[in-house]
Amino acid sequence: DGTEHWWSQRLTSVALIPLTVLFIFPLAGAIGGDYDAVRATYADPFNAIIAILFIAVTFKHLQQGLQVVIEDYVHANPARMALLLGNVMLCGLFGLTGVFAVAKIAFGG
Repeated sequence: DGTEHWWSQRLTSVALIPLTVLFIFPLAGAIGGDYDAVRATYADPFNAIIAILFIAVTFKHLQQGLQVVIEDYVHANPARMALLLGNVMLCGLFGLTGVFAVAKIAFGG
């Protein structure tokens, strides 16, 4: 289980390198624009997919990193389990919220 987690963290780290670059350029162009300009930027399927992938991979990477911190520094078993569960739930919730926001902008809801 530890080896799988280690490889998964490395994979998300490497995936975030190109995703960050591809995410930043459309975002930089959309900053300061009105809703229609941002919608036009993310109506392009490539930009929307990159934004969704960036958000999903970022929150998965965050969840994995926080899990390691919790496992290393929280030694009380009930608190550890509660924090690990909260970590998964919050990272999942924020990730899904970001994906939903991009999808709503991209599809014009």
